[in-house]
Amino acid sequence: MSYFEPDADLLAASDAALASVNVSRLLPAATTFEVHDPATEEVIGNLPNHTPDDALVALSKADAAGKEWAKTSPRRRSDVLHAVYAKLIEHKDTLAYVISREMGKPLAEGYAEVQYSADYVRWFAEEALRAQGLYRDSPAGDATILVRRGPIGNAVLIAPWNFPMAMATRKIAPALAAGCACVVKPAALTPLTTVVVLDLMIQAGVPEDLVQVITTTNSPGFSSTLLADQRVRKISFTGSTPVGSTLMALAAQNIVKSSMELGGNAPLLVFDDADIDRAVEGAILAKMRNGGQTCVAANRMFVQNGIADAFVEKFTAAMAAHKLGNAMNKDVTLGPVIDDRAVKRLQLLVDDAVAKGATLLTGGKSPDRKGHYFEPTVLDNVPANADIMTTEIFGPVAAITRFSTQAEVIEKANDTEFGLAAFVFTQDLDRAINVAEALETGMVGINNGLLSNIAAPFGGVKASGTGREGGAEGLDEYQEIRYFTMKRRETE
Repeated sequence: MSYFEPDADLLAASDAALASVNVSRLLPAATTFEVHDPATEEVIGNLPNHTPDDALVALSKADAAGKEWAKTSPRRRSDVLHAVYAKLIEHKDTLAYVISREMGKPLAEGYAEVQYSADYVRWFAEEALRAQGLYRDSPAGDATILVRRGPIGNAVLIAPWNFPMAMATRKIAPALAAGCACVVKPAALTPLTTVVVLDLMIQAGVPEDLVQVITTTNSPGFSSTLLADQRVRKISFTGSTPVGSTLMALAAQNIVKSSMELGGNAPLLVFDDADIDRAVEGAILAKMRNGGQTCVAANRMFVQNGIADAFVEKFTAAMAAHKLGNAMNKDVTLGPVIDDRAVKRLQLLVDDAVAKGATLLTGGKSPDRKGHYFEPTVLDNVPANADIMTTEIFGPVAAITRFSTQAEVIEKANDTEFGLAAFVFTQDLDRAINVAEALETGMVGINNGLLSNIAAPFGGVKASGTGREGGAEGLDEYQEIRYFTMKRRETE
């Protein structure tokens, strides 16, 4: 497979964007750590390596600012968030370049992430005005019931590396809309984007201490220290299930409200009556968005026998057509994976599947060049005992197996501890609804390979987490519900 080198003009523009990252908004620290470009392994930034004590200083600053922010009107919070949206869009070029350089995704996907991220800010700017309340008579008619919502308090927000802007804004925006302060910890692999977002938010009018960003390589120390502090009332985390479980245990000590968007093992079901071209297009989107490095990526692809050969042929051709290379080339459709550990893990999964009987149709290896690359790969007839069927792939590798009946595939699809997302391709409306309802997941894409939508509640069931992001439900996660009752007295 050929490799696409970076374009000199785009590379220069991205270097300028990286040079503009303003670290002065961050707390100082005694040491720093390096950020690398996964396409080249070059150092592209140095950031403060904050300690747990630094995190406590940040919490104190956020706590003081949050007490004032909680008193502001919904209109004020909405106006500030609308200003943030405008500022993010104004600087979309810088943001897209930084995203693509530190995470490796193609530049077109970097721009798409900027818009998607900013849309979360705009959505919650509007939701800030729509917090639900209640005023009604008690059933006995002798009292009035009043229910209102208020900010839950200081929030700790921990974002992953795969969507360094979107995963931050869809946590920060509802927190600010609800009236909360927050301490944000981006992943150490991709922290630069969050630093840029913080700077732009403050420029747009967010109070300077209200959002604190902690950059650190000591994630366990950060989490255990802040969650032991009684000023923290909310944690939102996106990442692996084992880490999420640990964080929930820490949060339980002070009864901290938790939102956890955790691991996935998404099944993709293609039935015989599916529109094959539509199914292939949807499957490519579900598998290859962000190079397959998403928690909702199609992990196990089940194709019904009658359509399987035709689907596999077209799908394999579409996978092989991807253009692998540096994100600073506008023709690239597949960039590197995040680091060398990811490359080694993908190779082990592919080799294990082939050793156990799977057929390798395309790809299957890392090209011999600098950078963390892995070819777009298709495995057919993958046996149930292959590790790839029970492991979150998180890369450009598709594992396909065949099935006979609807009942059979539903049982296989649900045979996992995870329950984040699933995809169903069929032209039968009854089947679409019945299968979607039978799947044990928080989200189902029906003839649609793209699940994420700012107006919809994003989240899973079982070991894939708790709580929701986006939609009206996303604001609920940062609010306390309070109930007042007023006894009535009869008057003449």
